Amino acid sequence: MKRFSPGRPRLFVIGVVAAWLAMLAVPPWLLGQWRAGRLAELSDPAVQAEWDTFREAMRRESDRSGPVQRKVPKSPEPPERVWLRDYFALAVATWVILVGVLGGFLALLVLGITKPAATGREAAAP
Repeated sequence: MKRFSPGRPRLFVIGVVAAWLAMLAVPPWLLGQWRAGRLAELSDPAVQAEWDTFREAMRRESDRSGPVQRKVPKSPEPPERVWLRDYFALAVATWVILVGVLGGFLALLVLGITKPAATGREAAAP
């Protein structure tokens, strides 16, 4: 007959799982909120004009002979706008996969470390 062993508090397990889920969800949500505002800022024609000016300066400097050869950026749009518009889903998926696996492993590690050891008859019971 098994005796009741209080072991690890259920609230601790719930807290570890909640922390893991928060680490999965909160950063992508915050990045999504920031992205909306930043894309609005980057759609300003002044930002595009600044990028065009930069590309033109790189084009002029790439024609000079000197110790450093500049390469003209290929993108007609600022790279930040391209990244936020085209690669946002990839960044979120990467975050969820990495934090899901590594954070899940860490959560299991913490739960395993904090699990009380079986003693006496409990260890011998099938």
